[in-house]
Amino acid sequence: VGGRSFRTFYGEGAWQKVVAALKPGDFVVIEFGHNDGGAVTNSNGRGDLPGTGDEIQVITRRDGTEETVHTYGWYTRKFIRDAREKGATPVVSTTTVRNIWKDGRVERGMGHMLEWARQVATEEKSLFLDHSNLTADLYEKLGAESVARFFPADHTHTSTDGAVVNAETFVAGLKGLGVRPLIGFLNDRGRAIK
Repeated sequence: VGGRSFRTFYGEGAWQKVVAALKPGDFVVIEFGHNDGGAVTNSNGRGDLPGTGDEIQVITRRDGTEETVHTYGWYTRKFIRDAREKGATPVVSTTTVRNIWKDGRVERGMGHMLEWARQVATEEKSLFLDHSNLTADLYEKLGAESVARFFPADHTHTSTDGAVVNAETFVAGLKGLGVRPLIGFLNDRGRAIK
């Protein structure tokens, strides 16, 4: 489901459908962030509360119904625990990188979301894949001019080539974690990634 945050993926029932379909031995990649920023009262209705605690804010939606909004970390923790309850293995992954540069360095982690994801994964003893830094390291090796071709429309949405780069850095991260059952499902191109 595109354009969703933790809050909307959960609030619209998409997460509950994932949980209902989980079986023991499944893996669940939890990677949110691009749509989680901003105030909880923004008109798009996607922003989470900042942080990793149990704070809540009850808001009234445009349709007049109430919604309880939680922190980015609360949703991360809930998704980890829900996956585990079904016998699945959660993998917390940080967001893909936007094409925003300053002083020769590309943005990493979008605000505090990278550290919140890492903190909750550590506290929950979940697998953690730092997709942001893996991709940012590669982008900085390629340079801003080369990376710009991956973002033809804006600084967030990639071209097909950019999506392939994101997939490759993700697979490299999985291999680095040593997630053996998943690695066994890779095709020849995936197995060739270092």
